[in-house]
Amino acid sequence: MTVDPQIQVLLQLRAQLPPLHTLSVPDARAQFAARAIPGLRIPALASVVNRDMQGPAGSLALRVYTPVGEGPFPLIVFFHGSGFVVCDLDTHDVMCRNLCAGAGCVVVSVDYRLAPEHKFPAAPDDCLAATRWAQANASALGADPGCVFVAGDSAGGNLAAVTALRLRDEGGPALRGQLLIYPVTDYHDPGTPSMVENAEGYGLTRDGMIWFWGHYLVEPSHGTHPHASPLRADDLRGLPPAMVITAQYDPLRDEGEYYADKLRAAGVPVVMKRWDGMNHGFFNLPGVVDRATQAVDEACAWIRGLARPDPKA
Repeated sequence: MTVDPQIQVLLQLRAQLPPLHTLSVPDARAQFAARAIPGLRIPALASVVNRDMQGPAGSLALRVYTPVGEGPFPLIVFFHGSGFVVCDLDTHDVMCRNLCAGAGCVVVSVDYRLAPEHKFPAAPDDCLAATRWAQANASALGADPGCVFVAGDSAGGNLAAVTALRLRDEGGPALRGQLLIYPVTDYHDPGTPSMVENAEGYGLTRDGMIWFWGHYLVEPSHGTHPHASPLRADDLRGLPPAMVITAQYDPLRDEGEYYADKLRAAGVPVVMKRWDGMNHGFFNLPGVVDRATQAVDEACAWIRGLARPDPKA
């Protein structure tokens, strides 16, 4: 399938911007923060509250989204995409609002520490701590401590996968599921066929991924660690059910699908969906791109199905 016409319009606008890998970190962050896309679907919620918790290295900011209705609700701990370097709670506010309303879950979005100021493993340490905090405080948040999901897109998908691994290996708590949206699952070298096929022209580039990894890791050898590259984990048995979403025109497509295959081979229930015509970042565009709206709605339905299983099934 060719690039979706609605995506192509956005790519043409993005092509006017300087490539990410040519920018300084402050300028790259400013570029992401300045993005404004009219027409995004913004559903009504009961509340959106900023708060903080004590993280591994000081105060850690959170944003808590509560759906309309009566709880306790399932709980999603969400990690935003960023290449581990850019983005924040605001850049992924619309995504969290849609997950909250569509899945009927309390969403705790985590403002984990970014590189290069805080290199690996600062981000996964923050995400592990935040997940444990959210589960321990679920009742006060109007959520069910026994029904916890992790979710994230891109680098956030990496952090969700890594958090699921660490919770399995480091004493829990147990998760109900993991939503991995075009996740980073492996170091860029040697790379995958999609890293070559989609190296440039579709938003995220191979050069951009090299730039991100260069800022994230203290040294390249750390890219082999399973908490940086979960695809390299020896054993994926016993992990929670996963939904893995990929995009046809994404350098990360293959590594996300390889991770889904490896999860399935380990006996983990997996729903894997490649969205043809889409590019990296499309999940951020409900209300603007029709297939993005459909993808968000399908992900929310998957979460609802796991959170409230059909007793007749």
